[in-house]
Amino acid sequence: MKTLIKNANIITPYEIKRCSNLAIEDGKIADIFSGEIKDVDSYDEIIDAEGKYLSPGFIDLHNHGNFGHDAMEASYEALESMADFHIKNGITAYLATTMTEHPEKIRAAVKNIGEYIESGSNDSKVKSQVLGIYLEGPYFSMEKKGAQPPEYIKDPDLDEIKELIELSKNNIKVVAIAPELKGAKESIKYLKNEGITISAGHTNATFEEAKTGIDLGITQGTHLYNGMRSYSHREPGVVGAVLTDERVACEMICDGIHLHTGAMDLAVKMKGKEGIILISDAMMATGLQDGKYVLGGQDVYVKEGAARLEDGTLAGSTLTLNKAVYNMVHMVNVPLNDAVRMASLNPAKAIGMDDRKGSIEIGKDADLIIFDEDIKVSKALIKGKIKEIK
Repeated sequence: MKTLIKNANIITPYEIKRCSNLAIEDGKIADIFSGEIKDVDSYDEIIDAEGKYLSPGFIDLHNHGNFGHDAMEASYEALESMADFHIKNGITAYLATTMTEHPEKIRAAVKNIGEYIESGSNDSKVKSQVLGIYLEGPYFSMEKKGAQPPEYIKDPDLDEIKELIELSKNNIKVVAIAPELKGAKESIKYLKNEGITISAGHTNATFEEAKTGIDLGITQGTHLYNGMRSYSHREPGVVGAVLTDERVACEMICDGIHLHTGAMDLAVKMKGKEGIILISDAMMATGLQDGKYVLGGQDVYVKEGAARLEDGTLAGSTLTLNKAVYNMVHMVNVPLNDAVRMASLNPAKAIGMDDRKGSIEIGKDADLIIFDEDIKVSKALIKGKIKEIK
């Protein structure tokens, strides 16, 4: 099967190729070229991008749910619904993200996601791909718990971590841990040896404690600034550590609610285009109206798009990654190709899948989206299979 996408402004990690064409063969990117198309008859399908942008599909590493569903439901139906909503917003792949909850609920969710991935779900349907699991909790600091239910927060338990990895069928890609906790060092060492990304999250770590965790294997910071000890000029804390250490990439929720534009601008200046990972941290209210929802067994009230617990604590977001990319361009003045990189190649690198995902480069999976100046997605492709977005 050969497909041609013509008349596109193609966003690569390095530039935007104006008025160019892209060829797909057997689900892979086969060629990128400009000028005259000489072998039109050799293509089975031709798509006219009409001068819009052709971008790698976005990869949302950290999201709990959308459109009334949550990964903690532990059902195929929830994951299918989430995948259908994701693709409409340009997210061609995601990590199903769990939450601090009763241990049995976490086990059930992890087992369900692992089985869903291994089954391949309904491969004939064009929808977002679940690349793995992001384990957010329960190994967190009580002081920086945020919207994580306090009754289930605990120190890292290596035996439990091993059990969850087995239940997931080795599909856990990211584990968030507060590095200052008892048992954290041993857990970080083990996870690193297993090739699993470790993220410093919901942590009250000092600068030195955070640096020790980074030396042991932490390479990511969970939703930067949020759920972290605040920066001080005398104790920079975990924020200072992750911002200044080039070994660490920082997740960022660019919704205009979780972070001030100045804080986002500072992070971009510190980390550069390669060190920021745009995430949604979306919960089940995403794509729905304001109202009362649930996250981690707790009531969440969404008003004007902001999701909060009854006490006012932020509880995830209602953001989508296409909107996050738009906000990075228009709120933080990041060039479009760099903002796209933060939502595609950087997350793919973070979980070691950039050899086949995350950018428009010859030989990679044809996971692509077409969007306009407002990042409104009109078409999505998963390994070359096309879905019209209405």
